[in-house]
Amino acid sequence: MTEQHEQHAHRFERGTDGPKVIVAGLDGSESSLRAAAYAAGLARRQHALLAVVYVQPVLAAGAALGAPVAETTDEIAEDLVTHIRESAEQVKGIFDVRWEFHTFRGDPYSGLVKAADELKADAVVVGASEQAGHRIIGSVAIRLVKAGRWPVTVVP
Repeated sequence: MTEQHEQHAHRFERGTDGPKVIVAGLDGSESSLRAAAYAAGLARRQHALLAVVYVQPVLAAGAALGAPVAETTDEIAEDLVTHIRESAEQVKGIFDVRWEFHTFRGDPYSGLVKAADELKADAVVVGASEQAGHRIIGSVAIRLVKAGRWPVTVVP
């Protein structure tokens, strides 16, 4: 072996090609459902784990006014898990995708960053923002891309 080849042979490499964990942000919006479906296709083709993440908002103002915020966001998370299970059951035996559902608390951007870090994501897939104001202040997707820590796919 040449000296240069020996140097390259000792570099650490994860030992796999392609992503092993794909994080898909899901909030129940149409674009997030499309993003989750797209991420499921990627996970299936890459034999990767699909980590579906719902970030439960922490709404201090709602709680202060007596609104049952935690109960409401827990119900949303339960509805999303039910929807995912039903969708997975429909394609069982045709398309097999390994998936997990995770909830994190916080604002969507921080929650997805925490999820991607903790789950050791190789890629993040999110839906395009459906809110007009995000064109001015920036959407979660734009902020994730600017973070530059993972490949980010934004699904319209």
